Amino acid sequence: MLLFAGIALSALAEDTVPLPKTIPDPWGMLVLPAPWLLPEPGSVTDIPGNPFPCLPKKASPIAVRALYLTGWTVGIPSQLKHYAELADKTVLTAYVVDIKDMDGHVGYKSAVPKVVEYGAFEKRYDPLTVIETFHAHNLRVIGRVACFRDPVASAKEPDMALKTKNGKLWTDVKKSSWLNPYNEKAWEYLVDIAKEALTLGFDEIQFDYVRFPSDGPVHTIDYGKDPGPKHEAVNGFLSYAREQMPDVVISADVFGIMCVSAGDTEDIGQYLELVAQNVDYLSPMVYPSHYAKGQVIQSKKYASPDKSPYAVVKGTLDTAQERIKAVRWCETARMRPYLQDFTASWLGSGHYMNYGVDEVRAQIKAAKDAGYAEWIFWNAQNRYTEAAYLPEKAKPGEKTAEIDTSSASRETE
Repeated sequence: MLLFAGIALSALAEDTVPLPKTIPDPWGMLVLPAPWLLPEPGSVTDIPGNPFPCLPKKASPIAVRALYLTGWTVGIPSQLKHYAELADKTVLTAYVVDIKDMDGHVGYKSAVPKVVEYGAFEKRYDPLTVIETFHAHNLRVIGRVACFRDPVASAKEPDMALKTKNGKLWTDVKKSSWLNPYNEKAWEYLVDIAKEALTLGFDEIQFDYVRFPSDGPVHTIDYGKDPGPKHEAVNGFLSYAREQMPDVVISADVFGIMCVSAGDTEDIGQYLELVAQNVDYLSPMVYPSHYAKGQVIQSKKYASPDKSPYAVVKGTLDTAQERIKAVRWCETARMRPYLQDFTASWLGSGHYMNYGVDEVRAQIKAAKDAGYAEWIFWNAQNRYTEAAYLPEKAKPGEKTAEIDTSSASRETE
């Protein structure tokens, strides 16, 4: 039975669900479950209780408008300079930079004892140089920690890893092993990495892969006898992280489909309403390309969701807002969605469109129309449509751009 802060978590086993199919991602960054042709959820009332402290939520001192950057990108001096200067002429106020990636490597020389012991770092960039450079341009630096998908630490410390029923390391469809979200030693390892990053100057911590696996032979995983519900492990970790870093803004990434599907339909331990109670910001990955053909959102069926960026993003965020507002017993996280700045050509002819300035701005407008001023754009290769982030010029008879581009909106702590 899992224990957290002296609280015994329920030992009730979850119902099993059929092994989901998956859709490919050309960069190997995400493997997401399909099919998603699920009935549109109505009012979601069957949400498990949250046994963890319901703490006040912290807000970023600025409205974050960010791009995701890999450690490799910021480790190239010319690229670091380019992105710092890009922010000077665009509406960008922040960057999300990898601390630890999904392959288990911290992107700089770490002094965390277990990271050193596992050889789990690569010298891709100097964090002090990167943070100093971005701060000099009044940019907030958010550190991304890919959590439980970690083939390095799980191989070096099998006792912290997910295993099969015959005791071997379990691996997903990418042949990557995972840390066990039930294992509190794994929690400590991840939080120690985040805490070190804060001493180096990162302004926020963003947790990704804060979930159980969704792809591969998940039915072969041995969680032991009565491990407790998956969502309590996930939220236990997030609560532990907040307890260990009480003064830090913490966010968590979740599948975009979680916003429009009732409960934990993917069996990965993520309930939208519960995660929203245990972090300061929630970042659903609302990529139109990652919804299935025929997905229903707000009673409308989308034959090719990728071709409707505004409607898909707006409908998803509207639904998420309704669900989170229904949580009245606890202050909930603010929303800061991940949006799409890449072309999903792997979807096949007729089911995707080239994403450029108009498609990126359509998503920004959708987020704003849903009531959200903050967003992050994702491109795994960091090949962004930079013109999309320039301040929009007013057309004759129209007001100026709705995005606040004043210098005050760029000031950091």
